[in-house]
Amino acid sequence: MYRIITTDGRAKRGELSTVHGTIQTPVFMNVGTVGAIKGAVSTTDLHAIGTQVELSNTYHLHVRPGDTVIKKLGGLHRFMNWDRPILTDSGGFQVFSLTGLRKIKEEGVYFNSHIDGRKIFMGPEESMQIQSNLASTIAMAFDECAPYPADRRYMVDSVNRTTRWLRRCKAEMTRLNSLEDTINPHQLLFGINQGGTYEDIRIDHAKAISEMELDGYAVGGLAVGETHEQMYHILDEVVPYLPQDKPTYLMGVGTPANILEGVDRGIDFFDCVYPSRNGRHGHVYTNHGKLNLFNAKYELDDRPIEEGCQCPACRNYSRAYIRHLLKAKEMLGMRLCVLHNLYFYNHLMEEIREAIEEHRYSTFKKEKLEGFLQ
Repeated sequence: MYRIITTDGRAKRGELSTVHGTIQTPVFMNVGTVGAIKGAVSTTDLHAIGTQVELSNTYHLHVRPGDTVIKKLGGLHRFMNWDRPILTDSGGFQVFSLTGLRKIKEEGVYFNSHIDGRKIFMGPEESMQIQSNLASTIAMAFDECAPYPADRRYMVDSVNRTTRWLRRCKAEMTRLNSLEDTINPHQLLFGINQGGTYEDIRIDHAKAISEMELDGYAVGGLAVGETHEQMYHILDEVVPYLPQDKPTYLMGVGTPANILEGVDRGIDFFDCVYPSRNGRHGHVYTNHGKLNLFNAKYELDDRPIEEGCQCPACRNYSRAYIRHLLKAKEMLGMRLCVLHNLYFYNHLMEEIREAIEEHRYSTFKKEKLEGFLQ
């Protein structure tokens, strides 16, 4: 159950109650594609840095170790020792990124595994079955993430197919949740709005899927090549047509600035690989812009990554030491940078929630954005 605690403009401060705990929104989901955060970050670490939701990927876990293996081991929560909510992406984005390895048909998609080349079929029912085996808290509907740019005719056909697939996803999820051997019979289903940068196609699709009474709604197919301004415009146009009494999720986004702008347009959920990917390359986020710790100017810098930060890296180590670890290719350097970045994102969301509650979000956003540009 989702409830809005308060609003400030279009920004929403809410909470989503689930079988695995209550999610305070807006929230950033920490991405652990194969059941682990890249950068040697454990689930006990995730607790320590304030993670609310972990996100894993249906396609990757289906290919390895196999969703049936995870079901036999008690589901993904037990498998990875995580007691808070998990959202599983449907696999649609990964399947459609395998250009040349896949063939789209009405029943679903035929493709070859990127690991061993074996032939795999995934459609709405298969995606729901895999996610049910994983027993995640929130399952995402199987959709097509159309390429950018795509011509109008292709986009119309793709979106119509995604709508038909969503109906099949909902029916299959209802069936699976009723089975006696289902690990999580309270699994939630989020539908996905598509349509590229065609605002009229987006709006028509939002209206169509809003009638399906789903547990939440995502805006997909953005941050795939269009400009930030185009993305914000689409959110301005589309979010008002999605149910305001359900959580809204902007998939695969993004930078701290993207998140601040997304919240301002009514988005509740975010996910992105940036904090872990950048951290593994020595790039760390601060309230005064991003730092590259490989730079020589940090060789004798005995300050933490950011003064006042309470992450494990900043509480214990200097920029100089972390730079040394990175240069020496010691895994600890990468791990500390990832921990800092994830903490930074999680803490930013805490600040966002507080600013909305205190009805000062517009000022807060302006100050944060100015700081990032320093």
